[in-house]
Amino acid sequence: MTPSGNQHTSPLQKSLQEWFGFNGFRDGQEQVIQTIIEGRSAAAIFPTGSGKSLCYQLAALQLPHLSLVVSPLLALMQDQLDFLKSRNIRAASIDSTRNSDETRQIMQGVRNGTIKILMVSVERLKNERFRQFISRVPISLLVVDEAHCISEWGHNFRPDYLKLPDYQKEFHIPQALLLTATATPQVMEDMRQKFSIASHDIVATGFYRPNLDLSVLSVDQNNRDQELLNFLVPHRYDATIVYVTQQKTADTLANVLRDNGINAVAYHAGMTSDERDRVQQAFMDNRYKCIVATIAFGMGIDKSDIRAVVHYDLPKSVENYSQEIGRAGRDGLPSRCLVLGSRDNLTVLENFVYGDTPSAESIKQVLHLIRDAGNQWEVQLHPLSTASNIRQLPLKTLLVYLDMHGVIRPQYSYFAEYRLQYVIQPHELAEYFDGERKQFVQALLRHVRMARIWGTLDIDSFCQSYVMGGGQADRSRVIKALDYFQEKNWIVLESKQMTEVYQVVGNHFVLNELTETLHQLFVKKERSEIRRIHDMIALFESEECLTSQLAQWFGDNHAPRHCGHCSACRGVAVAFPPVPLQPVPESVNIAALLEPLQQKLGFTPTVDTCVRFLSGIPEPVFQKIRARSLAGFGVLAAWPYGKVREFVSLK
Repeated sequence: MTPSGNQHTSPLQKSLQEWFGFNGFRDGQEQVIQTIIEGRSAAAIFPTGSGKSLCYQLAALQLPHLSLVVSPLLALMQDQLDFLKSRNIRAASIDSTRNSDETRQIMQGVRNGTIKILMVSVERLKNERFRQFISRVPISLLVVDEAHCISEWGHNFRPDYLKLPDYQKEFHIPQALLLTATATPQVMEDMRQKFSIASHDIVATGFYRPNLDLSVLSVDQNNRDQELLNFLVPHRYDATIVYVTQQKTADTLANVLRDNGINAVAYHAGMTSDERDRVQQAFMDNRYKCIVATIAFGMGIDKSDIRAVVHYDLPKSVENYSQEIGRAGRDGLPSRCLVLGSRDNLTVLENFVYGDTPSAESIKQVLHLIRDAGNQWEVQLHPLSTASNIRQLPLKTLLVYLDMHGVIRPQYSYFAEYRLQYVIQPHELAEYFDGERKQFVQALLRHVRMARIWGTLDIDSFCQSYVMGGGQADRSRVIKALDYFQEKNWIVLESKQMTEVYQVVGNHFVLNELTETLHQLFVKKERSEIRRIHDMIALFESEECLTSQLAQWFGDNHAPRHCGHCSACRGVAVAFPPVPLQPVPESVNIAALLEPLQQKLGFTPTVDTCVRFLSGIPEPVFQKIRARSLAGFGVLAAWPYGKVREFVSLK
């Protein structure tokens, strides 16, 4: 932190020194915190590593009640929790890594006010038990980390984030603080409107990083490894991240680097959670100097001395590029960022996008289910994804679109199955209650179907039978009772099969018209994502200052027009020549390759399903039939999606 320059120390600066040991604020921090203390919502749009998290951490200490922090990744939460713990600030997270005892203790700490900051994923807010709990806790501030995820125009849109403004109202949270490092002007305005933040309470500090040297090289596929070694070997003891697109590339490239004297290790989603945690910690502790990773790595990684970030493959977008190079040089010291550019993996990037666009037939199938559901529609995401053949993320987006079109309205979420294990005997548990409460508890426990150790409870069935017997019971009362039993350590409770309940508002739609309208929304989004990839290539191939262009992309017009520390300023010309498209060998019989697919499916696949099969793009239905084991899967993976589609259509 740099000194603020004020001659008199403000109360906020005293708190900063007392709690965090910093002598002064970084640019923008004090303004954001002061806005929150004055009772208004705010947005902090700071470059990666510029201290966004401190804005909510210090503000939370000045507020009377809990600050609820929503974060997209567990890694983001854990790093911030470790830092807060080192400053003796009571903070916690409720997530999938917590056992029941830990969760119970955290909930008690939140209730009694000893925990000031609680971190959760956005999905946690759909949890019926958590919503029951948090609705009874006074909350001063909702903090949305990686807030660009709320915008469809952002680079990492998360449909569940769209519900956050509604959660703010539901839980009566008076203020919100949005944090992000990658918001274009369009995304910034979208965020501002959704949370009703005044324009003057958005604090953007600029995106120019004078300590980052940005280089883009146009390389041939056959020379890429050698160019990477030329860049890394002279600085082999510097902490380095090398980003790749595919898991197999990460494994192969890590071996190449180790063979050339660089202490490298792979990191990707194909590894177990324990393996990823071990690798990440070893990198943080400098036991590995170079990590070769897919983009799963890096979110929230608080390592200040990363001296180099290399994109072995092209990044997904300008926003992704900015976020990923932002992990270099957080200590302010000179750091190098290199893109080894070519169009070799362009098809792979585009195929990720094409794979997320549901077919019109799949959308129509979902609409049929809604029309047949009556007034209420219950959805479990995984079975619906398999049945409709829509990936889970675009399926969530479809549900949001249906909400926006007035077809369905989300009501609540619940777990379809609860199971419990008794710590004390059921008759002992019931003796803690009197009168009607005892009658309710006894009836509830009688409804538990016990196996050897665990028992299951059908809550809806119990409520129906109890009410028919003259009692009063609803899901809310049962959930409160079960949580209370667990809090008292009388039972161990587990819940499974998240079910979302929607009210069907308008099921009199014209099926084909609505199908086409929704499909076109996805097509529009698809074109936008493809354009985002090509905008990035245009930026890299431009002769203008790369640093200046990057700053302008995010609405920062104060960066120097010529930074002097990028490849464009050094006069390096960059052009990514098109990759020649190899003809399909005459021996490849497309019809013969598609025949086993049809046999496995048991019906005639759509053109898009055939294209994705030949292109090696996963679909939910492929997992069920083990399509990867068929000879035709991915046989045309090197071809652009549109070309494969033309080819299949001709057949």
